[in-house]
Amino acid sequence: MSLLAIGLSHTTAPVQVREKVVIPPEETAAALHDLVAHTGVAEAAIISTCNRTEIYCGVEQEVLELPRQWLREYRHLRHEEIDPFLYTHQDRDAVRHILRVAAGLDSMVLGEPQILGQMKDAYRLAREAGVLGQQLEKLFQHSFAVAKKIRASTGIGSSPVSVAFAAVTLARRIFGDLSGQTVLLLGAGDTVELTARHLAGKGVDRMIFANRTLSRADELARQFSAYAITLDDVHKHLSDADIIIASTGASEPVLSTESLRNALKERKRRPFFIVDIAVPRDVEASAADLDDVYLYTVDDLQQVIQEGLNSRREAAAEAEAIVNLWTDHFSDWQRSLSAVQLIRDYRHLAEEQRDRTLEKARALLARGDNPEDVLRFLANTLTNKLLHQPSVSLRRAARTGRKEVLDIARGMLGLTDRSSSTSVPDDPSDDSSDAARPDPLDEH
Repeated sequence: MSLLAIGLSHTTAPVQVREKVVIPPEETAAALHDLVAHTGVAEAAIISTCNRTEIYCGVEQEVLELPRQWLREYRHLRHEEIDPFLYTHQDRDAVRHILRVAAGLDSMVLGEPQILGQMKDAYRLAREAGVLGQQLEKLFQHSFAVAKKIRASTGIGSSPVSVAFAAVTLARRIFGDLSGQTVLLLGAGDTVELTARHLAGKGVDRMIFANRTLSRADELARQFSAYAITLDDVHKHLSDADIIIASTGASEPVLSTESLRNALKERKRRPFFIVDIAVPRDVEASAADLDDVYLYTVDDLQQVIQEGLNSRREAAAEAEAIVNLWTDHFSDWQRSLSAVQLIRDYRHLAEEQRDRTLEKARALLARGDNPEDVLRFLANTLTNKLLHQPSVSLRRAARTGRKEVLDIARGMLGLTDRSSSTSVPDDPSDDSSDAARPDPLDEH
């Protein structure tokens, strides 16, 4: 049984291709059942986001192409529409790939944490559908643990790599704890919304949204239990704000130097921290000359963003080393599975020999034999039977000069090398020895 990962992502396919293969959550269970209904597919899970759609499955060697074919047919696509964009990873490469995905190393934004939550959703859906087997169950749990280890030990997600995050990072550098600050956000676009999410995540609970149209500002205000105003009313609330984030898209400044000077008087010189993300700028450039105004533009943020990218790249190198190490650990576990049936068979044989010997010992006790003699019989017989076949095999290896077999056996049995000789002593449990030691039950 091979472990397989096939799919496409933002690294291999444009959005117009990715959108053709998306499998939404409500459709995932049916898709998984359809996939594992094919002979040779033992287990499966599907991760499908705006940036990637991937299938993880356990398949027989002779049907390795089946999941790729299934995806084409399931989404009614021709070979040329999808095949050039698909990648396939098998066994160890598949393990390494899913660990990199979970850690955010394969994401559009290096180190982003959202993919881990999406993977946990995919794992949950596969479990609920009843299509997870031993390998995938172990693999997903393994990937979650590795992602947690990487995030804790490398700090890959702790540095800002977006304008919104960089703005909040600068604010924290100035104020430290943001929970007691009032934030005025000028504009109501995606950047402002994302900034508001970051601020809320840092404990800010007093926000004012100002926009040219009140309805959009009110929409955002409801999301964050905040207050909505129009841009025309900003001057009325300016003195309440400690932090101002501006991104309106206006062609002229919406915040004048004079209005900030007046607000500072009302604030008794308590400073303003202002981040003007807009291009063209929303805040008059001369406002930077005012005492107690700390004004940053989008260009100032680039340094913070670049610092974040550099930090994440350094962390990514550490994360890759962790991924490689834990890929090896999982591969070791996979290889150990090949011994499971052998161990079960050997244990079954030993238990059969134990039961037969125990039955004979009970018969001797029932006949009235000395318990000490019966215990000795039980111990000697069981020891001889368990050692017989391994001893025969070791003697055969020694006679044919297969020293490597003896060395492996010594390691497996936890024995120290007492002699350089490859000879094997006479087997106390071989046929001739057994013949000289008759079964006590045969005496009567």
